[in-house]
Amino acid sequence: MPVLSSKRQITLPKALCDRLQVEPGDALEVFEHGGRITIVKKLKGSSGGVLKRLKANRRHSDEESLRDTIADRRSRLDTKRSAA
Repeated sequence: MPVLSSKRQITLPKALCDRLQVEPGDALEVFEHGGRITIVKKLKGSSGGVLKRLKANRRHSDEESLRDTIADRRSRLDTKRSAA
């Protein structure tokens, strides 16, 4: 049974790694939901086609996009603070 170390690390059993084809250096994604932890191996290129069809809107500069994103996040943060 894996045990959490003082450095908050977990060693996965070799048999499990072999079965799931997880090797040292592989990127893993960790999710928590409902008190459970799920570890998923990230596959190189697995999301490559997800954004393939999207085209950038040239009417908006990177600067405008950045400003809008910052303003939106500040607005959400202000809403959370006022609700608390």
